[in-house]
Amino acid sequence: MSYSSVSAAASANAARRGSAVSRRILIGLCWLVFVLFLGLPLFIVVSQGLKNGLGAFFTAILEPDALSALKLTVIAVLISVPLNLVFGVSAAWCVSKYSFRGKSILVTLIDLPFSVSPVIAGLVYVLMFGAQGLFGPWLQDHDIQIVFYVLMFGAQGLFGPWLQDHDIQIVFALPGIVLATIFVTVPFVARELIPLMQEQGTQEEEAARLLGANGWQMFWHVTVPNIKWGLIYGVVLCTARAMGEFGAVSVVSGHIRGVTNTLPLHVEILYNEYNHVAAFAVASLLLILALFILLLKQWSESRINRLRHNAAEE
Repeated sequence: MSYSSVSAAASANAARRGSAVSRRILIGLCWLVFVLFLGLPLFIVVSQGLKNGLGAFFTAILEPDALSALKLTVIAVLISVPLNLVFGVSAAWCVSKYSFRGKSILVTLIDLPFSVSPVIAGLVYVLMFGAQGLFGPWLQDHDIQIVFYVLMFGAQGLFGPWLQDHDIQIVFALPGIVLATIFVTVPFVARELIPLMQEQGTQEEEAARLLGANGWQMFWHVTVPNIKWGLIYGVVLCTARAMGEFGAVSVVSGHIRGVTNTLPLHVEILYNEYNHVAAFAVASLLLILALFILLLKQWSESRINRLRHNAAEE
């Protein structure tokens, strides 16, 4: 064996050793970050919730206000997620199947809740159109009240008298919470489906139409089977976001204990009352729900990747 061959082999071995060391360092750093910033805080939440034993834990999560918060959270999710499902599928269909003026604007607006803080979005409406806002004096001079979410539907708002006459309350009630939840969860289904439907194109739908299928048959028998796992993935993300939403719901809920508090708001109230064990117990309940949603997310994601891999092989 020549000297050059030995030298090349030694260099290759050194490169492999260096690569292995770098790999171990990167993996170790990833685990360190995970443990310090994700694993440890979650462990602390659960351990603090169980600090006084299982009896105190179940007392906290079965307390009437906690059950009311859980019920309201579930109701808000059950209303907002289907509505966003319909919107997401419709928006994805329009963006991926049609060319029209303002298409890029629609895509940008779909992403708006990702880039704007829900709290800031609510406050902007109040600061612009409230009595002390930018346009407030002019609007009051002309007897116009248009603050959205709070003053638009409040007792003194544009629709306030009519809503009161018909015993309908939007703000500080379930409708306001649902509206706020819809705002923050609008993008998830649409953003998951748009690239998927763009990748699939329109050939299969066009073939179905040529074979005599109507629009509804084409959608259910051609489109839905192709997007079902992406649809499930988007719904899972939307559900997780809706369950954990704090900022937007906090603006419109009124923090009425046992009436308009969702689980995240109930955790805040308990913590501010220095009832830390109960706060961590309810937070643990949220964590359990989040882990369940995460498992669904991983399952649906694995199915999507498997289908894409099979499609690529074909």
